[in-house]
Amino acid sequence: MRVISGENKGRRLKAVNGRMTRPTTDKVKETIFNMIGPFFDGGAVLDLYGGSGALGIEALSRGARAAVFVDRAGAACQTIRENIALCRCENRSKVLKLDATRALEQLSNDQMRFDLVFLDPPYAKQHIRLDIETLIEKDLLADHAVVVAEHETGIELPEFFHERLSREKYRTYQGQTAVSIYICRSEKGSVSGE
Repeated sequence: MRVISGENKGRRLKAVNGRMTRPTTDKVKETIFNMIGPFFDGGAVLDLYGGSGALGIEALSRGARAAVFVDRAGAACQTIRENIALCRCENRSKVLKLDATRALEQLSNDQMRFDLVFLDPPYAKQHIRLDIETLIEKDLLADHAVVVAEHETGIELPEFFHERLSREKYRTYQGQTAVSIYICRSEKGSVSGE
């Protein structure tokens, strides 16, 4: 695993030991960032199933202002911290050792709002629908936020969530991995890019 582009381009990242995580391949990661816009002008990022932190770190490298990484496993959180240090992003990063449900509750209590959210849960325990509904219900998405969900191709996700989030792009890879990209409408109903 490596950082593909931006200020940390080419930097190798540590993987989490064991089988508890399923890292996003560099090919899928590169395609994701090509789909959502390769570079950012600030913005806050939430990497809800952090694993090694590769997706959130890639966003930081490409110009995101700050990132929150969440993982319930201590080993994953330690790996995220090590990768953040390798990329010198400590002052722009926060790591929470919580499950997704508790993390979203805490972030809501802290009145956080995110411009970019990555949902890449382990395939055996995917709660993507619930996570997205919670993000909307707890007002954690900024206007025009982008939500990137990586999931098994067999998992059907809706085109819309509460009429506020619409799926703009969908791609599959090697017959088993799919990426759904949602854009958050503002309260006035406009979509970023319209």
